[in-house]
Amino acid sequence: MPARRPPARLRGNPVSADDSLPQDASPAPRRGVFGHVRDLFRLRVDKSTARVAVVALGFTALFGVIGGRLVMLAVSPEQTGLRKATSSAISAARPDIVDRNGETLATDVKSVSIFAEPRNIIDKDEAVELLTAVLPDLNARELRERLGTKRGFIWIKREVTPRQQAEVHRLGIPGVGFVPEHKRVYPNGNAAAHVLGFANVDNVGIAGMEKYIDSQGLQDLNGAGFTRASTDLKPVELSIDLRVQHAMRDELAKALEKYRAKATAGMVLDVNTGEVVALVSLPDFDPNNPVDALEKDRINRINVGVFEMGSTFKALTVAMALDSGKYNINSSFDARAKLRYGKFAIGDYHATNRILTVPEVFVHSSNIGTAKMALGLGVEAHKAFLRKLGQLERMQTELPESAAPILPQRWGELNTMTIAFGHGLAVAPLQSVAAVAALVNGGYMITPTFLKRTEAEARTKAVRVIKPETSEGMRYVMRLNAERGSANRAAIAGFFVGGKTGTAEKVINGRYSKTKNLTTFTAVYPMDNPRYLFLTIIDEPQATPETFGFTTSGWNAAPVAGNIIERVAPLLSVPPRFEAPERPFPLMTRLGAWGTR
Repeated sequence: MPARRPPARLRGNPVSADDSLPQDASPAPRRGVFGHVRDLFRLRVDKSTARVAVVALGFTALFGVIGGRLVMLAVSPEQTGLRKATSSAISAARPDIVDRNGETLATDVKSVSIFAEPRNIIDKDEAVELLTAVLPDLNARELRERLGTKRGFIWIKREVTPRQQAEVHRLGIPGVGFVPEHKRVYPNGNAAAHVLGFANVDNVGIAGMEKYIDSQGLQDLNGAGFTRASTDLKPVELSIDLRVQHAMRDELAKALEKYRAKATAGMVLDVNTGEVVALVSLPDFDPNNPVDALEKDRINRINVGVFEMGSTFKALTVAMALDSGKYNINSSFDARAKLRYGKFAIGDYHATNRILTVPEVFVHSSNIGTAKMALGLGVEAHKAFLRKLGQLERMQTELPESAAPILPQRWGELNTMTIAFGHGLAVAPLQSVAAVAALVNGGYMITPTFLKRTEAEARTKAVRVIKPETSEGMRYVMRLNAERGSANRAAIAGFFVGGKTGTAEKVINGRYSKTKNLTTFTAVYPMDNPRYLFLTIIDEPQATPETFGFTTSGWNAAPVAGNIIERVAPLLSVPPRFEAPERPFPLMTRLGAWGTR
């Protein structure tokens, strides 16, 4: 019987019984757990694409969730208010304001405000009861109404004390929280209030230099977060000297009481730099609690008030006459009779009834003489000179508060005659002071500034308005007035002071009052080399036994200025000299001016 053949293989696929392994291969080793894990993550052509897709999908979902949450936080009403409040707190950082000696006048301190998210308040009645118990000045009814809204953010109380913050925190009311803020404080109280102005509860400048800071973009830039405190910003350095400011305010406060006046005001100006060293207007206010600033009698009378400056304007008229070349220091004017124009007659308060030289016109404060000076030059020349000295337009300084002068609607010869001696044109006192400074500093018109600057910086913008010899003539007649005229009560020994008084009848209901005056005094020292100009204003002074029933400037504004000069001169590095300077006015001596002979 033939032997059985092995089963036939598939055609074309003849293999031996052991042809599944190479002849020299050995059996595969046994793989462990790590081998399987390694094999799972090994990239193969048939598995890698699916794995990458799954991983990418997972990461996309994860980042989508995170991005969606961020969008919700950005647009959610519950978060918008808080985010804005926090941003506002950061952006409200303001630079310190310091005086010319580095003394702090205004700075930021950290404070905390309480807010609520009405949508998250569970029991509004309980919240109102607890909050009003800790903060009794809150209006319970108003607070309940505000918490009853669907708003995402409301303020509960701004700028709370640390104790109030701790007590509210202990209440643990859900939906009530705290926002850190910057609070503006003025450590010197009322000092320089009208210059500094104030900032509101959101630390936004409302008036004065605080508003100027915002207009110049000197505060932190709108919540960028680069500035978190006022100390991170460059301080704003003012021209104000806090010591001089305090002394002037003290003397003006005494005058306010002594003369039972409606108001007093004053300033000190560096005639060579235009820096305002001190500015006071009483009554004033405390910028830490500026509610009183809204009272109409708390205005800055130096910048915002407009007044007929009375005889102080005669200095401008005399300067115009001397600078024109038509008149000189020895020119004379007939003051023997009243000056008539139509139905009007101009007379002198202290009539001399004689012919007066230019210095005598100034010393005797002759209305007739100054009116004839202005009339001799003509209306247009008079207007041009006043315009050149900045009297016919609003004067712009860093302080946003200013007032335009009040000009006559029709300016004819009669207007020129009265304006020559200070009636018929109302200006801000700051304008008048700037013009007088130009008359004594060598003839340069320098716009006043409330920022510290050098004389070299000031001269780059200065404009010559009168000749140097005219300036010497004005220094001479102002000094002469302190020696022999109405300014003698301001002639403090050792200070070589000069000046001009002014008494103007106030306009009440369109008519000049015979009983209400505005008295002014402009003083300069030292007259041989002017450094500082002082202005004092007393609004509606009353007579006292010391004034013998008089209410004119020589009896009140002038002595007040003398007291101020005596107090502050040592602070301004101009000590008294008890020996008169030799030949202080050489040109006037050479010309043989009245009073030098």
